[in-house]
Amino acid sequence: MYSNCGYLNNSEKAFADKHHPLIISACGTYQLNTLPEFPTIRPYGRVDYQLVYIASGSAHFVFDGEEHILTAGNMVLYRPKEKQEYIYYREDHPEVYWVHFTGTQVNALLQKYNLFSHEHILCTGTSPSYERFFRQMIQELQLSRPHYQRSLTLLFEELLISISRHTDAQWLDNAFVRKEVEYAIHYFNENYNKDISIEEYAASRHMSVSWFIRNFKRYCKMTPLNYIVGIRISNAKNLLENTTYNITEIASIVGYDNPLYFSRLFRERVGLSPREYRNTITHL
Repeated sequence: MYSNCGYLNNSEKAFADKHHPLIISACGTYQLNTLPEFPTIRPYGRVDYQLVYIASGSAHFVFDGEEHILTAGNMVLYRPKEKQEYIYYREDHPEVYWVHFTGTQVNALLQKYNLFSHEHILCTGTSPSYERFFRQMIQELQLSRPHYQRSLTLLFEELLISISRHTDAQWLDNAFVRKEVEYAIHYFNENYNKDISIEEYAASRHMSVSWFIRNFKRYCKMTPLNYIVGIRISNAKNLLENTTYNITEIASIVGYDNPLYFSRLFRERVGLSPREYRNTITHL
């Protein structure tokens, strides 16, 4: 059996914290390759939260007397004082990661990312990023370097963000859609200052315009055009802050031939005209 774990202050004692928003108390990984099975039964649960991620193989969990065989790409959340009953079998080749956490803002954090509202099981899909976050948390706990507790909370919240993004995309398993949207994001970032026609772009990728816009919006929470405008305005703000180019020059650099249209669009997005924005930054 392979096991790699880290504990806060090198203590395996579970605790509930009522004074801090979030504390990561332990994190680890198991791979069952020697023992025939590895059961866990906690009739009264733990005083903290536990999140279990099945990275490969499968594992057996029991909820309300009913067994669930969960395969890779599922996560399980146990809340404080909930009965825990699960078992890993060598023949299932399980590789699992787990993290224990506590604090006053745990429920608010889960609600913020729309995770585990009532259920124990969440289909998250598998992702190298999940494993990376778990392994980084293990390392932080083991090394206990300066500010490691803060680093742990940031890593854990990044893990929740990653889970939320994956579960929010119901079409995640459609590799073609994901590939096309990510390709478009890369293309727009590289060519934002050029005259981009969404219709022509979609045609060049052999997609209908409506299909492309719909799936891009589901992925990015905005239309392709709004995404491009956002990149242009962000770069315009950077030029206003760090160069002496005039407004007409900056408009041209980010892709607008008409400086008046650029200024109007900038004001709509930022709340200030380009000149007002530059003056505000200069006087800070």
